[in-house]
Amino acid sequence: MKTAITEMFGIQHPIIQGGMHYVGFAEMAAAVSNAGGLGIITGLTQKTPADLANEIARCRDMTDKPFGVNLTFLPTVNAPDYPGYIRAIVEGGVKAVETAGNNPQAVLPHLKDAGIKVIHKCTSVRHALKAQSIGCDAVSVDGFECGGHPGEDDVPNFILLPRAADELEIPFVSSGGMADGRSLVASLAFGAAGMNMGTRFIATKEAPVHDNVKQAILAASELDTRLVMRPLRNTERVLTNDAVERLLEKERALGADLKFEDIIEEVAGVYPSIMREGEMDRGAWSCGMVAGLVYDIPTCRELIDRIMSQANDIVDRMDGLRRA
Repeated sequence: MKTAITEMFGIQHPIIQGGMHYVGFAEMAAAVSNAGGLGIITGLTQKTPADLANEIARCRDMTDKPFGVNLTFLPTVNAPDYPGYIRAIVEGGVKAVETAGNNPQAVLPHLKDAGIKVIHKCTSVRHALKAQSIGCDAVSVDGFECGGHPGEDDVPNFILLPRAADELEIPFVSSGGMADGRSLVASLAFGAAGMNMGTRFIATKEAPVHDNVKQAILAASELDTRLVMRPLRNTERVLTNDAVERLLEKERALGADLKFEDIIEEVAGVYPSIMREGEMDRGAWSCGMVAGLVYDIPTCRELIDRIMSQANDIVDRMDGLRRA
């Protein structure tokens, strides 16, 4: 299946694995890329630019297919060494970067000069249009269903994707709630040129996370995520657990007086314990409502092949209906 996204990134299937903290290691990215999608290494999971350079080299040893790096620009006083991370990406020969968070305009010239295609993750049409105006090559349009940060507008993809198609001139992919061939065909019908999956890729054999994490997604329904940090206007969709429910109780009790310091125990530095050690009640971790559509733990190749088979079957069936 050829789309503007497969052509842009030189991949076989219009499926991107989004950047995920303590998930997007070389093993994950290589498995997705080897299966015909675009795998993504999560840049800031690597503590230093040197660590990222090593992770890129590890990924090159595992795949000869295109892969990318996610770089999230955080609103923080003590910013990571972004110039160093950019240098590691450029020197590593990476040709695709997924940016997220704050406006990436300052780093675009460095990436573009190196021939790198940039896809920026957006949670609203206005942000997507801004990304287009500053020179991003594509955008990932992230609906309210998504795991992680859905923004503050609460617009689901049934509205957000066609609105993006009405406004954008550059290609975009759907993100949030994507799981199978139905997701892909629906995304294409809405005007997207592919789809980005996060949560669904965590529940695969190659995902380098503790089995407890995969089993938690497998056991969850679409009703088992929660929105935290809404009073701080830093909303995050996470899978419920004891720590998350404790966090929500603090939010209810403190109301307008809530400060980040009040919930730091549940949200700061918890990912290594959860993703590596499987301590599922350690804190809040990003998970999408799409967990309700996760029924097994396949390999990345099995998952992508199944998605494409389902998508092609749906297209053939619809074409048959059209001709009837």
